Amino acid sequence: MLRLTLLSLSLLCLTPQLLPAQQAAVSKVEANGGRVMKLAQNDDRLEVTFHLAEGEISDKSIQPVSELTQVYLVNLRGTAITDAGLAHLSGLDSLSRLHLEKTGITDAGLKHLTGLNKLEYLNLYDTKISDAGLQQLAALKGLKKLYVWQTQVTWDGVKKLQEQRPELTIISGLSAPEPPAKKEEPAEKKEEMKKEEPKKDAPKEEKKPEPAKKPEAEKKPADKPADKPADTKPEAKPADSKEADKKPAADKPEPAKSEPAKPADDKK
Repeated sequence: MLRLTLLSLSLLCLTPQLLPAQQAAVSKVEANGGRVMKLAQNDDRLEVTFHLAEGEISDKSIQPVSELTQVYLVNLRGTAITDAGLAHLSGLDSLSRLHLEKTGITDAGLKHLTGLNKLEYLNLYDTKISDAGLQQLAALKGLKKLYVWQTQVTWDGVKKLQEQRPELTIISGLSAPEPPAKKEEPAEKKEEMKKEEPKKDAPKEEKKPEPAKKPEAEKKPADKPADKPADTKPEAKPADSKEADKKPAADKPEPAKSEPAKPADDKK
C-alpha cells in the first residue's frame, strides 16, 4: 500500500510530456524500492533516491535507473550496492550529484564514473576507496565538491589530487602531518659537541688612525767643542844615578833595668 502511494505521488510530480518509455522505467524503479521525482515544476530533471527504501537495495534494484533520461541526482546512501552495480550509472550523462556514502564501494567501482562529465558533487564518505581511487577522479573535470572522509585515503593522496585540481573542494577530515620532533641528544654528547666547537675569536677592535705627526723642526747638529790640546806633562827627571849611601842605624843602648827597691830594715 505504501509503495502504491509513493508511486502515485511520483507520477503526479512528473511532467505530462514524459514519454511512455520513461514512465515504464519510473514504475520499475519504484517497484524496486526507489523514488523518482521532478526537481521542480518548471524543471524536468529527475531525482532518484533509494536511501529510504524499506528492503535491501542491490545492484539489480538500481538497474532500471539506466533507462531514465535527464537524471540530475541519484542517492544510494547506505545501500548494498557493489562496484559492479555502478555500471548501471555510467550512461547518465546529465548526472550532477551522486551519493555513495556508507556503501562498500572500492577503487574498482570508480572507473564506471569517469565518463560522467557533468558530475559536480560526489559523496564517498565511509567507503573503501584509497589514494588510487582518487587519481581516477582527477578525470572528472566538472567535479566541484568531493567527500572522502573516513576512507582509506591519506593526506599525501589528497594533496596530490588537490595539486592536480586546485579548484576542487575536498572534504577529507585529514590535516598535514606535523614534522617529526627532534630527538634530544644525551647530555654527554652535548658536552662533547661544546668541547669540539672552536672558540670564536673575539672581534678585533678596529685601530683608529693615528693623528698625523707634525713634522719636527730640523735639528741642527750640536756644535762640537773644540779639541783641547793635550796636557803636556814635564818629563820625569831621571833618578840620581848615585844612590845615597844608606848608613846603618846606630845601635841604641838598651835602657837599664831598675831593680826593685829593697825594703828598709825594721831594725833601728
